[in-house]
Amino acid sequence: MIGDEVERYRAPALDKGLDILELLAGSDNGLSQAEIAKALDRSPNEIYRMLDRLVRRDYVRRTPEDRYEITLKLFELAHRKPPLHRLISQATPVMRTFALKSEQAVHLVVQDRNILVVVAQVDGPGYWNVSIRVGSRISLVNTGSGHVFLAFATPEERLLMLEEQDFGSPETMPRELESRLGAVRAQGYEAMPSAQVPGVSNLSVPILGPLGTVIAVLTCPFTQRLDTEAAPDFQTSLELLRQAGHEISQRAPAAVEERT
Repeated sequence: MIGDEVERYRAPALDKGLDILELLAGSDNGLSQAEIAKALDRSPNEIYRMLDRLVRRDYVRRTPEDRYEITLKLFELAHRKPPLHRLISQATPVMRTFALKSEQAVHLVVQDRNILVVVAQVDGPGYWNVSIRVGSRISLVNTGSGHVFLAFATPEERLLMLEEQDFGSPETMPRELESRLGAVRAQGYEAMPSAQVPGVSNLSVPILGPLGTVIAVLTCPFTQRLDTEAAPDFQTSLELLRQAGHEISQRAPAAVEERT
């Protein structure tokens, strides 16, 4: 049934144009019409018509060498409203729902070079919470948020992220941390005792952009309630957080360029 609905609302011309843009976005030196047609398994004629429209609309430019390359128009469109503001506005309602259901606080973290910054925070509905002030800068190597960023980074990105840490060099990262990051990547989240506050467990999940990269991390400083048995437990809160992370990822912009 779902497949039928997808076929029913297909837009072949739009798909073709998007295929060309995505192909050119991954090319450093542009591509010829023949190379684009071959890569997309299309005829040169239908590719030419689509390229002509994309050039006229300034999404693609034709070089003097008769090759095609993507312009900065998509970049300009994306930055008409700052990506970080979009991310926060899209994440906040989801964070409020999570806080209400889990009865826990939750915060959103982005990476600012080698430092992590809390950019949004929502308290739980109770009269007490463990929360972190918006604007706080937190550690990369001993927090749940930091572990998620490191775990999902490429080897090259991880080297850059760790270059200012106290390891001597990024290549000498402690073996136990490397093992921990492997587990985080495999299971898709971090759940660890807080290194800052006793009795708190950091639950952290990635926020993924459309290209599959981690653009932010959602973290709940979970504390077990002792005054009631009705409050959601650790496992329930973790599952609610994973659902929230998935929902924000579906709403998230492609990248977070603006930094606080």
